[in-house]
Amino acid sequence: MTTSPPTLRYNRRMATLRLHTLFRFATPMLASALLALAACGDSGPENALADYAERLARPLDREVSASEPAALPRPPRVGKLQLALEDDSLGTLDFLSLTGCEVQVTIGKRNSSLGRMAAPSQRLLLDLEYLRLAPACIRHLRGSDRDELANTLEAAHALKQRQLPARIFNATLGSEEYRELWRVPNRLGDYPAQTGSAVTTALEAINDSTRRWLAGDFRANGKAFELQLSEVARGDGGALLKALGLQARWLGAANALLRQDEGPLCAGPIRHRAADILPNVVGRHFAEGIQAWSADLARREQALLPPLRELEKTLGTVLPEDYRAWRESRDRHLTRWSSAPRRHVEVIQTLLEPCGVLPRA
Repeated sequence: MTTSPPTLRYNRRMATLRLHTLFRFATPMLASALLALAACGDSGPENALADYAERLARPLDREVSASEPAALPRPPRVGKLQLALEDDSLGTLDFLSLTGCEVQVTIGKRNSSLGRMAAPSQRLLLDLEYLRLAPACIRHLRGSDRDELANTLEAAHALKQRQLPARIFNATLGSEEYRELWRVPNRLGDYPAQTGSAVTTALEAINDSTRRWLAGDFRANGKAFELQLSEVARGDGGALLKALGLQARWLGAANALLRQDEGPLCAGPIRHRAADILPNVVGRHFAEGIQAWSADLARREQALLPPLRELEKTLGTVLPEDYRAWRESRDRHLTRWSSAPRRHVEVIQTLLEPCGVLPRA
């Protein structure tokens, strides 16, 4: 994370407060020390946030009271999400009756013991292969006056097309890999400084494939798809939730102490001594330190969430109720937690503007 000028800002539709004059005593060295602290172990960000709240409390002679850490929304277990699908009639086919059809190999793999126990991603890939190869075999069989067998393959083809959105859900949003994306780490470390584009690239590639498959282009690169799922499993959705929840918890505690109803800091000739201390605390410990971390969190949220929500929208008709309930809880938490910096800036404005130390945006 880089040191920014002493500017209190919030990048998501909030007023920009320029505090160059107000925070003229804030130094980049102190901001760097704060960011270094945030990089040291899991307690780093929390230490920085807690220290900031304590520094706000001292000149006000108040106590900081942080709420208990919020329970982070965790996706349901995969067993509760996997959609049960009607079986086709291909398991009873005479394998040799399909000689001359490329789809014969696909059906053989599907009917093998490994095929029956295959992971959801492999079942999806087998269905896509069948959807791609079966039409040529059906035409071949009809040309050979084997209409009954052709009808069987055609019925299976129609069934697999209807089931395709559910197959995709089972292999993606309902899979172990996508659940692992939301695993909450024990340590945040310097999150999100070390995140990259690998997981978002994988999510977007899976979305691109999903659109093609649902549009009737059943080509699939199985190896690439499995690698994309592996990359998703290494993603940082859980870390993002933890970091946003931590931020909201401590900024909420800071807001609570600043809002305590003991009269305004400044009223006419009366000026509380905190009116000259708090601006420096905000400048040094929030504007130059915590807010830079908050901006990084906001950027990470804006990168990670859209491709996930896009796939949820694409597969909306097949999302099971357990998934919908979890998604609603997740988004409710995200909406509240993501706005914590904006709410904190508003509280600071309300408190200090009567003292003439915060210029209007």
